[in-house]
Amino acid sequence: MIRFIKGEYLYYELGAIVILTDAGIAFKVNISDTSSLLTEREGEEVSVYTYLQVKEDGMSLYGFENTDGLMLFEQLISVNGVGPKAGLAIMSLGTPNQIKGAIAAKDSGSLTKAPGIGKKTAERVILELSDKVSALPFGEEVLDGGKVAMTIPGSEERAEAILALTTLGYTKKESESAVGAVPDENLTVEEYLKKALKFLM
Repeated sequence: MIRFIKGEYLYYELGAIVILTDAGIAFKVNISDTSSLLTEREGEEVSVYTYLQVKEDGMSLYGFENTDGLMLFEQLISVNGVGPKAGLAIMSLGTPNQIKGAIAAKDSGSLTKAPGIGKKTAERVILELSDKVSALPFGEEVLDGGKVAMTIPGSEERAEAILALTTLGYTKKESESAVGAVPDENLTVEEYLKKALKFLM
């Protein structure tokens, strides 16, 4: 099973990125809409933790920037009725910690914001995983209509970067989502701003 890929980010292709490895093999890797991998530029080196789905009609790769996201995805697809596409839709709601927080809080309403996830499926996810997931205590970090809420975990630098983006003309939600997608911690305002702008472009 392919669990990790490192190589050159060739291009984005409708919900997926194509990565060229040193061996000369290019892999198409499906990613969530909120993945920080979207902040990378073509030609840059990327590292992706992957889940390989094998079916009779082909194989598909699903990628995550860290093992936390990969493990949550695998927990989601272990639930009856939740396949990789549905799992990725849930992963697109926010950060892994936000999603785990919603599951732990038994917030089925937030999970149904994901395309294709109905109330019964959301309740099944909560029933099977609420005692298995654990979210870090990031204050009031919650899911908000499928977008990253204002209470992004981190520091004052993140908040200032969000403010800077709004002064540049981006909406509040766009700014929050972009800064929230930056996985790095303890950066300067300028560094957060630079990385967030790459996500918005």
